[in-house]
Amino acid sequence: MTSLHTTRVRRRRLGVAAAAAGLIATLFTAGPAAATPDPGDKAATRSGVSVSQQAEATAAIKSGEIPGVDEIVHSDNITHVANVPKDALKGTNSDLVFQGKYAFSGNYDGFRIFDISNPKSPRTVAQVLCPGSQNDISVSGDLLFLSTDSSRSDNSCASTTQPATEKSSWEGMKVFDISDKRNPQYVAAVETACGSHTHTIVPERKNVYVYVSSYSPNETFPDCQPPHDGISVIKVPRNAPEKSRIVNFPILFPDGGNPGAPDNPGVSKTTGCHDITVLPSKDLAAGACMGDGLLFSIKDPENPKIIDRVQDNVNFAFWHSATFNQGANKVVFTDELGGGGAATCNDEVGPNRGADGIYDIIGRGDHRKLVFRSYFKIDRPQAETEVCVAHNGSIIPVKGRDLMVQAWYQGGVSVWDFTNSSKPKEIAFFERGPVSTAAVTTAGPWSAYYYNGYIYSNDIAKGFDVLRLDDWRTDPAKRVRMHELNVQTQPDYFDR
Repeated sequence: MTSLHTTRVRRRRLGVAAAAAGLIATLFTAGPAAATPDPGDKAATRSGVSVSQQAEATAAIKSGEIPGVDEIVHSDNITHVANVPKDALKGTNSDLVFQGKYAFSGNYDGFRIFDISNPKSPRTVAQVLCPGSQNDISVSGDLLFLSTDSSRSDNSCASTTQPATEKSSWEGMKVFDISDKRNPQYVAAVETACGSHTHTIVPERKNVYVYVSSYSPNETFPDCQPPHDGISVIKVPRNAPEKSRIVNFPILFPDGGNPGAPDNPGVSKTTGCHDITVLPSKDLAAGACMGDGLLFSIKDPENPKIIDRVQDNVNFAFWHSATFNQGANKVVFTDELGGGGAATCNDEVGPNRGADGIYDIIGRGDHRKLVFRSYFKIDRPQAETEVCVAHNGSIIPVKGRDLMVQAWYQGGVSVWDFTNSSKPKEIAFFERGPVSTAAVTTAGPWSAYYYNGYIYSNDIAKGFDVLRLDDWRTDPAKRVRMHELNVQTQPDYFDR
């Protein structure tokens, strides 16, 4: 367990060093290349910063504008109850899912299973070595699903990196049997075009459908050829996962999607989707697809149907993820400006870029439309060495309110209220100070999710964190208990 620090009041906004202007200008002018999302196979990245940036960060820490290196700060209504550092799996921590008393933590080197029956003292149950970024993860019953979006020599857990230009290279979905949590068994693999950056499951009684999101085709990649304007749909029989197979590749962008630069400078060209969130109780899905946001029907899970599509060519660089509110009349989309590799939570970037976009869903049936209402972005100052970006979060289930907890990399964990779509506000936070004042480092929470009374966060560098939130606005959620939670497969919390 790591030592826990007390709350310290944050003062004025951090000033912006003149030297930062060059970095931010690069973000906005380089277009899609600057918005490559999420780290690759390699561990947390570092890049040098100027002497003036180092001096500014040091001065900001000394004056109390930002926390010290690795110092923990939080609002009064959050308590940091546990941290479990990385162990056998040294790679980048990625997503989290939950089942009963277990939490499953993705890592670029495999996945880890925690027993969280006592949230104040999580215990490691198993660590499975199976390299292949990002190892995005889901569970359903006795099955665990793992995404591979890096070119590997084969589909085994003993594979090595291999160029995507080689036809024999493999990327796609892996399936494990987790009936024995202490000894997961690898049971199936399905290769998918352009790999599997993320995936989303649509569970049914006999089968699990898996929507595979991938992108960035290249004419030199035999298994990832342009155009790549859709998603792979995999059907996994629960009783015979070895028979898993692709059953469809629906085209989501018959017109090719957002063209990106030069038509829309600083916006990623759409060549597939980054992430999809489904709301099975409403037969709805929302897709965050590089340069486009989608709303579609999944009444027929093998054949998703587009209802509406939106773009934001002013402030969104890369549509990263989506979250419905419980009423299914709002969607929060995140913008991964800088691709999880740049400091974007500062005055230079401002409050609207690299933010969440809140959209109301207006109308009924196939005539529903996504209507933009506002942006939300944390306004707590971050150093120019801190990679900060809107990342994965979940609904906090409280009737009559739209509340969300969200990861912001080194911006930490934010709890915010968007009940009024036009006036979102932060109500709680937790964060660590910069990992370094001498280099830009990818670190901080990848995912932050609410599950059975606690917030669980998977920190890219620091490990598995458990937070307790005590606030009159969120306390009713403590009475909501779930047996299984894949955040991108949103449950109906109040109709079960």
